[in-house]
Amino acid sequence: MEKAMRDAFGEALVSIGKENDRLVVLDADVSSSTRSGKFGQAFPERFFNTGVAEANMADMAAGMATCGYRPVISAFAIFLALKSTDQIRNVICYNNLPVIIAGGYAGLSDSFDGASHQSITDLAIMRSFPNLTVLVLSEADDVEPVLRQALEIDGPVYIRMCRNSSPVLNKKEPLTIGKAQVLRSGSHITIGACGITVPMALAAAEELEGEGVEAEVLDLGSIKPLDRETLLESVSKTGCFLSVEEHSVLGGLGSAVAEVLVKSRPVPMDFVGVDDCFTESGPYDPLMEKYGIDSKSISRKALGLTARK
Repeated sequence: MEKAMRDAFGEALVSIGKENDRLVVLDADVSSSTRSGKFGQAFPERFFNTGVAEANMADMAAGMATCGYRPVISAFAIFLALKSTDQIRNVICYNNLPVIIAGGYAGLSDSFDGASHQSITDLAIMRSFPNLTVLVLSEADDVEPVLRQALEIDGPVYIRMCRNSSPVLNKKEPLTIGKAQVLRSGSHITIGACGITVPMALAAAEELEGEGVEAEVLDLGSIKPLDRETLLESVSKTGCFLSVEEHSVLGGLGSAVAEVLVKSRPVPMDFVGVDDCFTESGPYDPLMEKYGIDSKSISRKALGLTARK
């Protein structure tokens, strides 16, 4: 079974909106794409289309937060991370305001629009801001539970979502802020993934089993705060770590993990993600394969890493 996170996002906003009359949603003229328009149809008095003005949208949300509302700002991840960077940093994060920043169409998932719309640097930017919780959802079933958790936090939260349909992982629990989840146990290598790459990591682990390599797979969708305890426990057992993300290898999940391991448990490590380059337009799956973000690339790097340790 597959479902798009954006569909789950629209449904979750409506569901929570029925219970919480302080929830307001602001959208930068992409509500049909992000599905936030479902909330607008259900609660037009609490929905605000700010137009293509992401920076202004962030400032408006900050003002609403100071008045007791719980704003969700929704747009493509790249435009939130880049066009409203100053406002998110200096107005929302500096004042520790409870604004949920919902970045849709993340990674390469806006595939046909090319480098101008593909968000491969947002995690590097967002996780550097003090006070900001940073989460990457791996499946549609993460969306509503994570939104509910975010609304309990007295501070800003960035939620990153893929555009495309993705597998629903029936054996996975919903993402919990500050917690990693061990999806598969193994003793030879730890593969830590976030977002749409989690099912790819699980598929790679199946392939690796045929090569005699037992991979432990972690869902590390809580980028900040990162679950140091589970991470260190896993690498203490396996002795090496492979990060997997739909993001640049600079500044994202891999960098966050490396910052922990270099101080507490140095082990051989490698990275699956977009190398230091701009990407291009094209069909989503072939594009992911071209930039080495697929199960075969994960398996290949894992085999190379286990051979080095």
